[in-house]
Amino acid sequence: IGPVKDWIPKAIEAAHFDLLIDAIFGAGLSRAPANDILEPLSNLYTSGKTFDRLLAIDAPTGLCMDSGRELSQEWSAVYAFLTVSFHKPRIGHYLEDGPQNCNAIRIVDIGLPASLNHTGDINHTGDINHTGDHVRLTNPEISMLGKWCLDHKFGHGHALILSGPSGRGGAARLAARGALRIGAGLVTVGCPPDSVVENAAQLNAIMLEAVHDGDALARILADTRINALCLGPGLGGDRARELVPVALASGANCVLDADAITAFSDNPQTLFELTSSHRSIVLTPHAGEFAKLFPDIAQRLSKEPMSGPAYSKVDATRAAAKRAGCVVLFKGADTVIADAHGRASINSAHYDRSAPWLATAGSGDVLAGFITGLLARGFAPMQAGQTAAWLHVECARSFGAGLIAEDLPERLPKVFAALNV
Repeated sequence: IGPVKDWIPKAIEAAHFDLLIDAIFGAGLSRAPANDILEPLSNLYTSGKTFDRLLAIDAPTGLCMDSGRELSQEWSAVYAFLTVSFHKPRIGHYLEDGPQNCNAIRIVDIGLPASLNHTGDINHTGDINHTGDHVRLTNPEISMLGKWCLDHKFGHGHALILSGPSGRGGAARLAARGALRIGAGLVTVGCPPDSVVENAAQLNAIMLEAVHDGDALARILADTRINALCLGPGLGGDRARELVPVALASGANCVLDADAITAFSDNPQTLFELTSSHRSIVLTPHAGEFAKLFPDIAQRLSKEPMSGPAYSKVDATRAAAKRAGCVVLFKGADTVIADAHGRASINSAHYDRSAPWLATAGSGDVLAGFITGLLARGFAPMQAGQTAAWLHVECARSFGAGLIAEDLPERLPKVFAALNV
């Protein structure tokens, strides 16, 4: 019927169609489509006549399905009301602009063997083969979650959450509650002496310990039953710079979040020298914190792609984990977890797992607590990050609209019950 630029305007004028199918390029697109293709498609969308009538095959035109990023710098990729793909979904269906442009996805089985996996694909069990390495969509480690301690509270570890000064203890208390609810046998909040009373007024099952400085923390960590630490939520920059080296020197599992990350933004290499020598660590930056620790990687990720496969959030998280020598959990609706060996997972809160209510103050502190509690229970750092991120979304979905951070730990029993844990 002729070039796209000729018939799209006619379609806009006539608007006689019931369904418009976008199958121009599909999932293998590796360059920006010509403007005379994207411009009329964009005009068709903005005309308001395709909001519920444009279906994409494999991928909306203009998206790099290895990264979920738009390849054109002048025109937006196509927005579909539904994207239908075959055999297995792609990384780009879950990262960056992918969910927004795909809107909803349906994967159709066309009889190919499950073992057949093209570069960048996700199979039905959640695995992704990406540039020869293995990536997976997160799923909970249900078998591990079911191993509840039957003999003694120390059988599930002792988590220590380091807190900041008086008036800033709420974040640590949220993390502590998350660690306790997810199954740590004991949880202690370590706070400055002048904030003990404030914390005691709001904590019951969670214990308290005065931690004035690094020397005090070293004495406490002489008790090797404390096997997981969380540093960062509400900790304060000066306190983080003093306590993080002591915590990492102990050899205990550590979660470094918030202030424990930004405190080293002036000289990230100082932190990496500590983390690379002690790999039982999970760093949990959001995009702003990630840019402070890994400015060159963040710059590459934010750079407009000129061709595909574009640099993706998976690529960036893998590079960060390799540099830091530990697990990096790069937060967002498309959370990516990677370790120093290149393994990576995507925890997607999109489509039927959408949880917009997680964009609330304190939810990241609870996630840090979830990870810490799982580390205390014996989960490996990668396992802990994957499982905590998945449970975090499930708790939000279980509660729904109106969620605040305090609600997240209290939904865990219901989520566990649904998993038969």
